[in-house]
Amino acid sequence: MNFQQTALSVRGMRQQLLASNIANADTPNYKARDIDFNEVLKSKLQLSSSQSSTPLAKTSASHMDPSGALDGVTPKYRTMVQGSVDGNTVDMDLERNAHADNAVRYEAGLTMINMQIRNMLAAIQG
Repeated sequence: MNFQQTALSVRGMRQQLLASNIANADTPNYKARDIDFNEVLKSKLQLSSSQSSTPLAKTSASHMDPSGALDGVTPKYRTMVQGSVDGNTVDMDLERNAHADNAVRYEAGLTMINMQIRNMLAAIQG
């Protein structure tokens, strides 16, 4: 279940970024950001398997990472597909498609975890 939990965590981070891009579609000079899901998932899984020390903790949940990182992952800026007069790099078609795709995959991950839990309960009860 560690894989599914980590995958859902990364999908949640990506969903936040995509929602932020959509929300800032009209903000001048806003630069769209995203993460490479496969790359981040691989690094998170390697980190969790090799991590033996306690990670640093924030004293408050409202503290932000100065690098703009989400849960230790620094998002990358999207390359500009079509320029705009105000310097905004958000392409709404691309963002909506990525948001919908990520949401469907997030739901699939939840379904898989739910099935794993049901199987474990059936094994315990049976």
